[in-house]
Amino acid sequence: MKDKIHPVYKEATIACVCGEVIQTRSTKPTIHVDICSKCHPFFTGKQKLIDSAGRVEKFTKRYAGKVTGKAKK
Repeated sequence: MKDKIHPVYKEATIACVCGEVIQTRSTKPTIHVDICSKCHPFFTGKQKLIDSAGRVEKFTKRYAGKVTGKAKK
């Protein structure tokens, strides 16, 4: 490997707007983020599946009564 081409990899602090502070290592000393694993809806379980166009209901109505035949070998 070549000498003096790699960046300095040092201790870093990641700060979220919710107040969560995470210590890690990075090339930047501080990183500010808008959302983290503590406040993200997917990780907190507050995520809601929004189907504004009714696509799921349309799919289930269309394919609810159909029975598939045997698979060809």
